[in-house]
Amino acid sequence: MNSVNVILSGGVGSRLWPLSRKTRPKQYLPIFEGQTLFQKTALRNKSFCDHVIVVGNCDNYELSRTDLANAGIGRYSEIIEACPRNTAAAIAFAAFKADPEDILFVTPSDHLIQAEELYAAAVSRAMQLADDGFIVTFGLKPTKAETGFGYIESDGEDVKSFREKPDLATAQSFLEQGNFYWNSGMFCFKAGVYLKELHELEPEVFLASKEAYENSASGKLDLGLSMRIPSISVDYAVMERTKKIKVVPSLFQWSDMGSFESICEYLEESGHPKDGLGNMVIGTSLHTEFTGLSNTILIHTSDAILVLRKENAQDVKKVYERLERERPELV
Repeated sequence: MNSVNVILSGGVGSRLWPLSRKTRPKQYLPIFEGQTLFQKTALRNKSFCDHVIVVGNCDNYELSRTDLANAGIGRYSEIIEACPRNTAAAIAFAAFKADPEDILFVTPSDHLIQAEELYAAAVSRAMQLADDGFIVTFGLKPTKAETGFGYIESDGEDVKSFREKPDLATAQSFLEQGNFYWNSGMFCFKAGVYLKELHELEPEVFLASKEAYENSASGKLDLGLSMRIPSISVDYAVMERTKKIKVVPSLFQWSDMGSFESICEYLEESGHPKDGLGNMVIGTSLHTEFTGLSNTILIHTSDAILVLRKENAQDVKKVYERLERERPELV
């Protein structure tokens, strides 16, 4: 079977402002042992896949090219979106580019994963199921009662239900029940199977994506045609509605690096200093003291400083959205 790693690289990482900007989103920050999350993704999946298709946008495709060149990956295809149309369409573009029998291993470009035996076993099983005609999602065994992720309720590899991001009490009950998994945003299926399901379940997304793809030039999509595509996530469009769904319960270590809380955990494990009350400084070597504060992070860049409590890490998105309106030059 021919397998293709579809790397989705269109995110802006708004919860990691001011480190992450539109000009250099979080997946291109070289702060992970000197590599970027994008490079780590491409290198991690190299041994499982025969080819790479990068689906990015007009703001970041050159960053992807540079990262791939620096990682020694010279053979890949790219699709350059004119504007963000969410994941159902992004994956459809890759599926149109691939052969219908190709197995697509769809991965975000901004996850940190321990790529060891457990990862290889999960990917191998997902590819077997995909080869049998299933649409496969990866469910990650939760390590805590996390309210920032959606969950999958399963019975073995059978999906019983998808759940939205829960409140803390619900997340705690999911953790205790033991058959709920974090929805990882990673998928595996044959290109033709995905397109058939999308056509059936969301014909408008399918047809508008097909037209935009067929009228693309050198991999670049047309803005006018792209704007006609309904912006729907792959979860809503296909995963939660298809009858062909399977889940691979997975035990590998994973983080979506989606907030400063997860960045801090990573930096701490890598030996980055923090004081006795859990306060940390990122981005400057200036001597910094925290008085009367605990679990506080100070993030310093050349044009902005952010100070936040770890437990408010998800609120950075609100700051980003306000600055987008009031001070767009800062995002």
